[in-house]
Amino acid sequence: MELELTHKLLEHMKRGKVYRRADLKQYATSIDRDLKELCDNKEVLKLSPGLYCRPKHSAFGLQPPEDKELVRSFLKDSRFLITSFNHFNSLGLGFTQLYNSSVVYNYKRHGRMVLASKIFEFKRVSDFPKKLSKEYLVVDLLNNSKLLVEDEATITPKLKENFSEFDSDELMKIALKYGRARTKDFIKELYVAH
Repeated sequence: MELELTHKLLEHMKRGKVYRRADLKQYATSIDRDLKELCDNKEVLKLSPGLYCRPKHSAFGLQPPEDKELVRSFLKDSRFLITSFNHFNSLGLGFTQLYNSSVVYNYKRHGRMVLASKIFEFKRVSDFPKKLSKEYLVVDLLNNSKLLVEDEATITPKLKENFSEFDSDELMKIALKYGRARTKDFIKELYVAH
Protein backbone atom coordinates (compact mmCIF):
# COMPACT_ATOMS: atom_id res chain seq x y z
CA MET A 1 0.00 0.00 0.00
CA GLU A 2 2.80 2.43 0.92
CA LEU A 3 4.58 1.80 -2.40
CA GLU A 4 1.33 2.50 -4.26
CA LEU A 5 0.95 5.87 -2.55
CA THR A 6 4.56 6.73 -3.26
CA HIS A 7 4.20 5.66 -6.88
CA LYS A 8 1.02 7.74 -7.18
CA LEU A 9 2.93 10.76 -5.88
CA LEU A 10 5.69 10.21 -8.46
CA GLU A 11 3.10 10.10 -11.26
CA HIS A 12 2.32 13.74 -10.49
CA MET A 13 5.95 14.88 -10.43
CA LYS A 14 7.66 15.61 -13.74
CA ARG A 15 11.42 15.26 -13.94
CA GLY A 16 13.27 18.55 -13.58
CA LYS A 17 10.27 20.35 -12.06
CA VAL A 18 10.17 21.84 -8.58
CA TYR A 19 7.17 21.37 -6.29
CA ARG A 20 6.04 22.87 -3.04
CA ARG A 21 4.97 20.38 -0.37
CA ALA A 22 1.54 22.03 -0.25
CA ASP A 23 1.03 21.35 -3.98
CA LEU A 24 1.74 17.64 -3.52
CA LYS A 25 -0.44 17.05 -0.45
CA GLN A 26 -3.47 16.13 -2.52
CA TYR A 27 -1.66 13.13 -4.05
CA ALA A 28 -0.70 11.36 -0.81
CA THR A 29 -2.41 10.42 2.45
CA SER A 30 0.84 10.88 4.39
CA ILE A 31 2.80 13.42 2.40
CA ASP A 32 5.74 13.78 4.78
CA ARG A 33 6.30 10.02 5.05
CA ASP A 34 6.03 9.57 1.27
CA LEU A 35 8.37 12.47 0.51
CA LYS A 36 10.89 11.17 3.04
CA GLU A 37 10.81 7.71 1.45
CA LEU A 38 11.24 9.19 -2.03
CA CYS A 39 14.13 11.35 -0.82
CA ASP A 40 15.76 8.33 0.89
CA ASN A 41 15.47 6.40 -2.41
CA LYS A 42 16.86 9.41 -4.37
CA GLU A 43 13.70 9.58 -6.48
CA VAL A 44 13.08 13.09 -5.13
CA LEU A 45 15.50 15.76 -3.88
CA LYS A 46 14.67 18.06 -0.96
CA LEU A 47 15.86 21.50 -2.07
CA SER A 48 14.90 23.50 1.01
CA PRO A 49 12.16 23.23 3.63
CA GLY A 50 8.91 22.55 1.75
CA LEU A 51 10.54 22.51 -1.71
CA TYR A 52 11.14 19.29 -3.66
CA CYS A 53 12.27 18.21 -7.12
CA ARG A 54 12.06 15.01 -9.12
CA PRO A 55 15.54 15.18 -10.65
CA LYS A 56 16.54 14.37 -14.18
CA HIS A 57 19.22 11.72 -14.63
CA SER A 58 22.39 12.25 -16.65
CA ALA A 59 25.67 10.43 -17.20
CA PHE A 60 26.99 12.45 -14.23
CA GLY A 61 24.18 11.43 -11.87
CA LEU A 62 21.16 13.33 -10.62
CA GLN A 63 20.75 16.82 -12.05
CA PRO A 64 19.45 19.63 -9.85
CA PRO A 65 16.67 21.77 -11.34
CA GLU A 66 17.43 24.85 -13.40
CA ASP A 67 17.69 28.05 -11.37
CA LYS A 68 14.70 29.55 -13.18
CA GLU A 69 12.47 26.59 -12.25
CA LEU A 70 13.73 26.65 -8.67
CA VAL A 71 13.10 30.37 -8.18
CA ARG A 72 9.69 30.22 -9.90
CA SER A 73 8.49 27.56 -7.48
CA PHE A 74 10.01 29.27 -4.46
CA LEU A 75 8.40 32.63 -5.27
CA LYS A 76 5.15 31.13 -6.61
CA ASP A 77 5.58 33.71 -9.35
CA SER A 78 7.19 33.85 -12.79
CA ARG A 79 7.92 37.58 -12.66
CA PHE A 80 11.58 37.78 -11.71
CA LEU A 81 15.03 38.31 -13.22
CA ILE A 82 18.01 36.17 -12.23
CA THR A 83 21.40 37.75 -12.63
CA SER A 84 24.82 37.65 -10.99
CA PHE A 85 27.58 40.10 -10.27
CA ASN A 86 29.69 37.67 -12.36
CA HIS A 87 27.90 39.03 -15.45
CA PHE A 88 29.76 42.32 -14.99
CA ASN A 89 32.91 40.48 -16.13
CA SER A 90 31.35 40.22 -19.62
CA LEU A 91 31.16 44.00 -20.07
CA GLY A 92 34.78 44.28 -21.22
CA LEU A 93 35.77 46.56 -18.34
CA GLY A 94 38.53 44.35 -17.01
CA PHE A 95 36.61 42.85 -14.09
CA THR A 96 37.51 39.27 -13.19
CA GLN A 97 36.13 38.82 -9.67
CA LEU A 98 33.88 35.79 -9.16
CA TYR A 99 30.90 35.76 -6.80
CA ASN A 100 29.20 32.67 -5.40
CA SER A 101 25.61 33.87 -5.38
CA SER A 102 22.90 34.87 -7.82
CA VAL A 103 20.73 37.97 -7.52
CA VAL A 104 16.99 37.62 -8.05
CA TYR A 105 15.07 40.82 -8.72
CA ASN A 106 11.42 40.22 -7.90
CA TYR A 107 8.25 41.78 -6.46
CA LYS A 108 7.79 39.52 -3.41
CA ARG A 109 10.87 38.50 -1.42
CA HIS A 110 13.94 40.14 0.05
CA GLY A 111 16.91 38.45 1.68
CA ARG A 112 19.46 35.68 1.29
CA MET A 113 18.18 32.15 0.74
CA VAL A 114 19.91 28.85 0.11
CA LEU A 115 17.96 26.72 -2.37
CA ALA A 116 19.35 23.42 -3.67
CA SER A 117 22.73 24.30 -2.09
CA LYS A 118 22.90 27.54 -4.10
CA ILE A 119 22.88 31.04 -2.63
CA PHE A 120 20.28 33.47 -3.95
CA GLU A 121 20.10 37.14 -2.96
CA PHE A 122 16.44 38.09 -3.39
CA LYS A 123 15.93 41.81 -3.93
CA ARG A 124 12.42 43.19 -3.95
CA VAL A 125 12.36 46.10 -6.39
CA SER A 126 9.62 48.11 -8.06
CA ASP A 127 10.66 47.24 -11.62
CA PHE A 128 13.20 45.29 -13.65
CA PRO A 129 13.53 44.20 -17.30
CA LYS A 130 12.37 40.80 -18.55
CA LYS A 131 15.86 39.90 -19.76
CA LEU A 132 19.45 41.01 -19.38
CA SER A 133 21.23 43.29 -21.82
CA LYS A 134 24.70 44.87 -21.77
CA GLU A 135 23.12 48.23 -21.09
CA TYR A 136 21.07 46.93 -18.17
CA LEU A 137 24.20 45.30 -16.73
CA VAL A 138 25.95 48.70 -16.79
CA VAL A 139 23.07 50.25 -14.83
CA ASP A 140 23.03 47.28 -12.44
CA LEU A 141 26.80 47.58 -12.00
CA LEU A 142 26.48 51.25 -11.03
CA ASN A 143 23.49 50.57 -8.77
CA ASN A 144 25.47 47.90 -6.90
CA SER A 145 28.98 49.37 -7.06
CA LYS A 146 29.23 49.65 -3.26
CA LEU A 147 28.60 45.91 -2.88
CA LEU A 148 31.36 44.82 -5.27
CA VAL A 149 34.86 43.67 -4.41
CA GLU A 150 36.23 45.93 -7.15
CA ASP A 151 37.27 49.36 -5.94
CA GLU A 152 34.36 51.70 -6.60
CA ALA A 153 36.78 54.43 -7.69
CA THR A 154 37.97 52.28 -10.64
CA ILE A 155 34.50 51.51 -11.99
CA THR A 156 33.50 54.95 -13.30
CA PRO A 157 36.77 55.68 -15.15
CA LYS A 158 36.53 52.30 -16.90
CA LEU A 159 32.95 53.04 -17.94
CA LYS A 160 33.96 56.46 -19.25
CA GLU A 161 36.73 54.88 -21.35
CA ASN A 162 34.41 52.23 -22.77
CA PHE A 163 31.18 54.23 -23.11
CA SER A 164 31.23 53.96 -26.92
CA GLU A 165 30.94 50.15 -26.61
CA PHE A 166 27.32 50.51 -25.48
CA ASP A 167 24.15 51.77 -27.17
CA SER A 168 24.05 55.22 -25.55
CA ASP A 169 20.33 55.84 -26.24
CA GLU A 170 19.38 52.45 -24.81
CA LEU A 171 21.70 52.98 -21.84
CA MET A 172 20.08 56.35 -21.10
CA LYS A 173 16.58 54.87 -21.38
CA ILE A 174 17.44 51.98 -19.04
CA ALA A 175 19.20 54.27 -16.56
CA LEU A 176 16.13 56.51 -16.35
CA LYS A 177 13.86 53.52 -15.80
CA TYR A 178 15.96 51.31 -13.46
CA GLY A 179 18.83 53.44 -12.16
CA ARG A 180 19.24 54.94 -8.73
CA ALA A 181 19.68 58.71 -8.58
CA ARG A 182 23.48 58.51 -8.60
CA THR A 183 23.43 56.07 -11.53
CA LYS A 184 21.09 58.31 -13.53
CA ASP A 185 23.30 61.35 -12.91
CA PHE A 186 26.45 59.52 -14.01
CA ILE A 187 24.85 58.13 -17.20
CA LYS A 188 23.35 61.53 -18.06
CA GLU A 189 26.78 63.13 -17.67
CA LEU A 190 28.35 60.56 -20.01
CA TYR A 191 25.45 60.81 -22.47
CA VAL A 192 25.77 64.59 -22.75
CA ALA A 193 29.58 64.39 -23.07
CA HIS A 194 29.29 62.03 -26.05
